[in-house]
Amino acid sequence: MNSPQNKRKELEHILSKGNFVKINEAIKRLREDSPFGGAIGLLASHYESTSNQQVKDLIREFLNDLKDQSSCAEVVEEIRKDFTPATLNMLITSCWQSGLNYSGYMSDFAELFVSGDYTTAIECFTVIESSSGLLNTDEKDSLIKLIKGNASKVAVEKTALAMELLYFLEQTD
Repeated sequence: MNSPQNKRKELEHILSKGNFVKINEAIKRLREDSPFGGAIGLLASHYESTSNQQVKDLIREFLNDLKDQSSCAEVVEEIRKDFTPATLNMLITSCWQSGLNYSGYMSDFAELFVSGDYTTAIECFTVIESSSGLLNTDEKDSLIKLIKGNASKVAVEKTALAMELLYFLEQTD
């Protein structure tokens, strides 16, 4: 059996060669098993660096279809990295598309809501909204406090969206 380190090296090699058929096969293998540690990071980095739209679509679809709850930590770890807005938004979108529970990372999404562009804010809003039913009152209050405390940092074009998010969080107790 291949160790996770060997699997990581193999995936890294396949991605670096850029052969669509081999990348597609590697992603199919990842779908059959739980992704090994580092796989999501490699895919996110490749998404960032490739100009091949077919490969980007494969990676996006894979991340949108994640079913292993343990993958959440690695996805959020990648979200915290300095990616282009397009890659960042793809990663955030995968959080709500997958249906996994990201409730333990709500402060990350609230901070990105405040600091990100409008599209990032919409995606973060959706993640927060889809996870809000799993939050207790204290966690919701903490999010509200975080957003209100950073209100001066919210870009003008996101003001109405921020008010809607606050209203949503305040109403869902």
